[in-house]
Amino acid sequence: METLKYNLVNNWNVIRLIRLALSIIIIVQAVQIHDVLFGLFGTFFLYQALSNTGCCGVNGCAPSVSKSSGDTEEIEFTEVKK
Repeated sequence: METLKYNLVNNWNVIRLIRLALSIIIIVQAVQIHDVLFGLFGTFFLYQALSNTGCCGVNGCAPSVSKSSGDTEEIEFTEVKK
């Protein structure tokens, strides 16, 4: 519950505000034209804005980073002159 409160209050950026504005516009339009599917689409954007997630979740698309430093190799370079 604390994480939800923290996400609602902190870390607001431009993309998150765009998602919020877009979701409000879509939901209002869905109510005006009585379209349920359009309303679900707007609700999806509202969820993304409030929970600060994207389509892949929190850092779901980020590449994995190996934390072990023993796996690295020393690379030798040779300078080539004309």
